[in-house]
Amino acid sequence: MSSLENIREILGEDADYYLNHESKKITKERLHVPGPDVVKGFEQSDRNPQTLRSLAQLYKHGNLGKTGYLNILPIDQGIEHSAAFSFYKNQDYFDPENIIKLAIEAGCNGVASTFGVLGLHARKYAHKIPFIVKINHNELLTHPNKYDQIPYGTVKEVWNMGAVAIGATIYFGSKESNRQLVEIAEAFEEAHQLGMATILWCYTRNSSFKVGDEDYHSAADLTGQANHLGVTIKADVIKQKLSETNFGFKEINFGKYNDQMYDELTTDHPIDLCRLQVANCYMGKIGLINSGGGSKGESDIKEAVRTAVINKRAGGAGLIMGRKAFQRPLKEGVEILNKVQEVYLDKNIKLA
Repeated sequence: MSSLENIREILGEDADYYLNHESKKITKERLHVPGPDVVKGFEQSDRNPQTLRSLAQLYKHGNLGKTGYLNILPIDQGIEHSAAFSFYKNQDYFDPENIIKLAIEAGCNGVASTFGVLGLHARKYAHKIPFIVKINHNELLTHPNKYDQIPYGTVKEVWNMGAVAIGATIYFGSKESNRQLVEIAEAFEEAHQLGMATILWCYTRNSSFKVGDEDYHSAADLTGQANHLGVTIKADVIKQKLSETNFGFKEINFGKYNDQMYDELTTDHPIDLCRLQVANCYMGKIGLINSGGGSKGESDIKEAVRTAVINKRAGGAGLIMGRKAFQRPLKEGVEILNKVQEVYLDKNIKLA
């Protein structure tokens, strides 16, 4: 069975819906498409040679090396979601070395985690797989819980660890977002000066983004604008949740919008919604990687493949997936990551 046939089988009755869709709003001809020379897109930028080398290390590593696509393993849930809740399904990952081993075994481009996880094993592994150190996190021991990303270390610590990139989150829309925006803009500039790449988790967070039963935190218009803010502070890669809805500005009734804006830019097809996210990353000049989401059990492989197909056909640059991979035995975790990689390696899956 060919790779494409296997992907069709996984998608089942939805295969044609995702594999045959043609985007007619923001057309593929407008996009800067991921490819083997993706780093050349930064040659005229203000990124210094060391940063270009770091980007090249990330894009050339693993099973997707030299394709222009990324598959990154992110495991910072021990802080973001609490360690016990994250690792009870597979206790191996209380040991941070197993996080790095999973990324290596699966052929990922890099591994993203905390100062503690990557710092403990930096001398053994920083030269074997690109490290992406997440410099800020939420924490769940404040009661009542609050949602604020705070720094857990310095950019210089990341550089000393031998990492190729720093990662950070901004909760756009939150009352703390202005402070976070300034903190991370300054951190990204320092990282670039030291020769490291920058990856931004561009999340929206505001209780007003839920209207009745509808949750607009992942709406294409809101997440798209978050992406646009992210590339403005010179993120080299944007991480964003896959959009399943739209009309956030309209339904919440804030910001700038009109009906023509929505009609001209997108439809309700998931690929078109993701295409709007890509467009807000300077038409793909900055790579968009979508997140894989939480683990739901037996449906994980189908959901992961679906997300990868949507991202690739929309013009995105890859998938960053953790819980679907590490909340199961190692062999199964490797398998699901490899299935995602197959989508990006299959040349028959083209831009919509």
